[in-house]
Amino acid sequence: MKKISLLSFGIFASVQFVNAQNISSKKWSDLFSYNNVLAMKEDNGKIVAATENGIFYYTISTGEITKLSKANGLHDVKISAFDYNPQTKIGLVGYQNGALDVITPQGVTYVVDIPIATGYNGSKKINHISITGDRATVSVGYGVSIFDLKKKEFGDSSFFITGGVFQASNEATILGNKVFSVTNTGLKTHELNTTFPVFSTWTTELAGNFTDIDSESALAFSSATATYIYNNGTSTPLAQTFGGINDVVVNSNNIIITDGSRIYTYNTNGNFAGSTSVGEACNTATTIGSKVYCGTKVSGVKTDDNISYKPDGPYFNDSYKIRLFNDNQLLVSTGIRANGYNEPQINPKNPGFYYFTGTEWIYSSYFVGSPTVFNIIDAFPDPANPGEIFFSNYNFNPGYGIYKMKYNSSSKDLEFVKRYDLAAENQFVRRPVGFTSDDQNNIFATIGYSGPTAALAHYDRATDNFLLKDLNVSAGIQYPVFSNDLLWIPIPRTTNFLVYDTKKTASFSDDTQYYLEQSNGLPDRTVSFAMDKSGDAWIGCQSGLRILPNAASEVKNNPQLEPIVVEQGGLAEELFRDSPILHIEVDGGNQKWVSVEDGGVYYLSASGEQTIKHFTKDNSPLPTNTITDIKVDKKIGKVYFVTFDGIVTYQGDVADVTSDFGNVLVYPNPVVYSQFKGNVTIKGLAEKTNIRITDAAGNLVHSAIARTGYYEWNLNNQKGKRVASGIYFVLMTNEDGSDKATAKIAVVN
Repeated sequence: MKKISLLSFGIFASVQFVNAQNISSKKWSDLFSYNNVLAMKEDNGKIVAATENGIFYYTISTGEITKLSKANGLHDVKISAFDYNPQTKIGLVGYQNGALDVITPQGVTYVVDIPIATGYNGSKKINHISITGDRATVSVGYGVSIFDLKKKEFGDSSFFITGGVFQASNEATILGNKVFSVTNTGLKTHELNTTFPVFSTWTTELAGNFTDIDSESALAFSSATATYIYNNGTSTPLAQTFGGINDVVVNSNNIIITDGSRIYTYNTNGNFAGSTSVGEACNTATTIGSKVYCGTKVSGVKTDDNISYKPDGPYFNDSYKIRLFNDNQLLVSTGIRANGYNEPQINPKNPGFYYFTGTEWIYSSYFVGSPTVFNIIDAFPDPANPGEIFFSNYNFNPGYGIYKMKYNSSSKDLEFVKRYDLAAENQFVRRPVGFTSDDQNNIFATIGYSGPTAALAHYDRATDNFLLKDLNVSAGIQYPVFSNDLLWIPIPRTTNFLVYDTKKTASFSDDTQYYLEQSNGLPDRTVSFAMDKSGDAWIGCQSGLRILPNAASEVKNNPQLEPIVVEQGGLAEELFRDSPILHIEVDGGNQKWVSVEDGGVYYLSASGEQTIKHFTKDNSPLPTNTITDIKVDKKIGKVYFVTFDGIVTYQGDVADVTSDFGNVLVYPNPVVYSQFKGNVTIKGLAEKTNIRITDAAGNLVHSAIARTGYYEWNLNNQKGKRVASGIYFVLMTNEDGSDKATAKIAVVN
């Protein structure tokens, strides 16, 4: 187990990560969806709600909402079970991978040593958690275990098999000193004694296929269509027959049954007290006073008077690609391609794309309940009309093609404008991939499977249509990037890379194409591309990385691409050899963020020869090790990491770097050794900064040259010794001495 300490009281206090990378949680935040509420608990006028990727805490009287996720304390995503004890203030989070987080006012503890039945090879998902006092039942696919919340460990009490067949516990709870478990074969019970782990000693109280159970002032359990109250060995069914029960909750006054979108309330004697509907599907519900609170699938916590409460975020967590534009506005596409970027991978949620206006998330009503199958792999704002958005439906189902939508600020909705079907050719369905625009606001799109080859589409504003030109390359194609008056386009099915020169005209007739292939040094299929601030092209391949220096001119001269060679242990080795490079992003200091399939994200120096950071799901809040897109907001240095399981952001130190100084900032300052033992960061520097650090008497203690827009000082002097306590002056000039900056650093040892 590993533990995270909370810095202030309460389960939603800020936290600090303790790991090899020394990552401060203050640099990370999440852009997760908190719409799908899986479980809820009330705590003295507050609601604690669990969603797929995090917990949120809602205070009813004030409307205050606080959230807890992997970005600030939890250890994972894909929550599958949750319970919380308002008396002890302890929560228990269960994940699909079988791990647990124990949340207390003192910290969050990660538990991975869950007992697993010998020979069990099925899902480790935590099906259900129920806390009673200092004990919790944890239901899994191979039985039920008892977890000691004080010791933060499992006891010897676990049941697993009968007749060699694993017995799954759908849900379980403790009442008195007896465990009640609902299974697909009946309601099972057992005293908490030494024979608990022996399944043959369990009693079947009532045969049947039961899915939900809860207890507090009473015990109730249910099948899909019936709910029973258990009392001293007798299971009495309620008179009501239900259509499809999602959950049963028992609190101090009521039994609450969630049946689709309708909530039924009974008192603990089984007498009907009323029903209500919130007009949409719910996972769970509870009552607080006379009001019903529902945990919905798409609207967070919703009351019976149709008011929703949740942290703002995208509609779902499913994410694939992101676009940043116009001061913090975002577009997030959700589609996926499989089999070498060829076939659309259809998501049954049909999520469409998400739009962040800079202040709130918008989800178009056009996607809600739409019969059209959407596999949107890019959403792109028109640079000439930012309120209009094009998106690509990469699909061979009816409805494929390019779409245009327009944002209506009055209704806060994205409204459908037009679909461009691109006219399928023979047996080929033209599949639009991604968009880019040049410095004259001309929009281009890459089209896969336009006949036997890929095509390039140009948006003709005069006719409001897309004009196509076959490219005579493989039918598969990637996103285009406009840079240095050229379009740079990876080809993911063959060992090729395309560079397209539009000659800055709307006509295709005078355009020129250049190809890079195996003879130019490409190792195999090309997947990603970025142009750095030096004019060097970085090309990500299925098995490595290649660089083309001075790319805009050299690409026309049949050039040779270069790998990055680093020395490790005295041996020269090619960087990322045999690794699929999913995405490359250049920050304001010309350093590179590189996503490696199932390998996390590497932050590299400008040349790529030094790894500055390496983030994975184990040492950072990244939801997975496969990051499908990265974007850097160069104005503030914020980095967006996009994954299939949601988006997280990292506040980097490098904003857009120019030849002059920006807003120079030193942190932490003062540097108190007892509180912080890392380096001091100076950011807001020029592209090349000469740094001199002196003591109060003017004696030089440290000098350096920074080339990336920021610098980290380890507080050592010229002799490698830590400086004494005192005030130190930082004197800085840019490369030609035309701009200067100063700062002070206070050191307390």
